[in-house]
Amino acid sequence: MASVTARRALRDRVRANRAASAERRTVAKAARRVRTGPRSLATHVIATGADAATVKGVVKALQTAAKTARTNGLKGKRARIRRSFNGARNVVKTVYRYTREQIAQIAAQYKPRKPEYKAVRAALIAA
Repeated sequence: MASVTARRALRDRVRANRAASAERRTVAKAARRVRTGPRSLATHVIATGADAATVKGVVKALQTAAKTARTNGLKGKRARIRRSFNGARNVVKTVYRYTREQIAQIAAQYKPRKPEYKAVRAALIAA
């Protein structure tokens, strides 16, 4: 029976290491992408290394701040993408992509309350 528990422990450790490695690769890939050109708000937030729930919350808040910034003259690069939306396929959506400097300006307008969100805001402004 010891071999069964040993195999289970090894399998669990391999699974955990693989998940951690995938998370590190995702963060590193996003960080590399934001250095090369305009990217989405989500890519910039992922590059800070935040977890998925924090990314989702910060991105929604930054989208609101970006909308305000666009009316005040901050223009992101517009792109048109096709995606599934409300069950309809190939719906054309307009998205905006921002440079690191533009993200820093948007994040400066964003005033979060949660400590995790404040940490992400500080990382976005510093980048």
